[in-house]
Amino acid sequence: MAQLFLVRHGQASYGAADYDKLSDLGWQQARWLGEHFAERGMRFDACIRGTLRRHDETLQGILEGMGVAAGHDAHPGLNEYDARTIVAAHYGAPDPAPQGADKRAHFRKLREALYAWTEGAIPRGGHEPFADFRTRVVAALDAVRARADAERILVVSSGGPIATILSTVTGMPARMMVDLNMQARNGSYSEFVLSPKGVHFVSFNNVPHLDRPDRPGAITYA
Repeated sequence: MAQLFLVRHGQASYGAADYDKLSDLGWQQARWLGEHFAERGMRFDACIRGTLRRHDETLQGILEGMGVAAGHDAHPGLNEYDARTIVAAHYGAPDPAPQGADKRAHFRKLREALYAWTEGAIPRGGHEPFADFRTRVVAALDAVRARADAERILVVSSGGPIATILSTVTGMPARMMVDLNMQARNGSYSEFVLSPKGVHFVSFNNVPHLDRPDRPGAITYA
């Protein structure tokens, strides 16, 4: 059996022209997580990330915090859905977020659009259908499971793929995937056990490296 630690990327640059890079806090969240792993004597036999910049930078920060250099693989199946195209297709207008938008209003719109997306209720409008998204995420999980030589695996991805993996493993309705996705904290990790019989859920959304009195404001969601 292998332990799988599935990490959501650190805080990205919400409101900036380029969302797909870590903020200063996002880098720190990743380093703190690496330090947390190192303090517990943890090492990873395999590291796999999505192909987005924020995935790469989060993995860099984790390894820096652990004080190790490690090779890694990249799998596009671990990449996030394109939220802007989904929202635009649902509401029939381009989504102005994140620049200049009210954050709460933006995420209310996103939640409703994602509900419709998972239910197949959005007309084709240039977005990736949810069925296709789920298929590629499950394919990425199968690629992780194929690492039979590994005892402990680190995977860096985004909230959508992580919630999709959890809902698939537990048999939750797709709509609940959206709720899990919206609760995913930056730099959090979820634990699974991989065995020949399948994937077993252990824990979700852990942030012991951030939930400390000397790190106020370290827990973020976007």
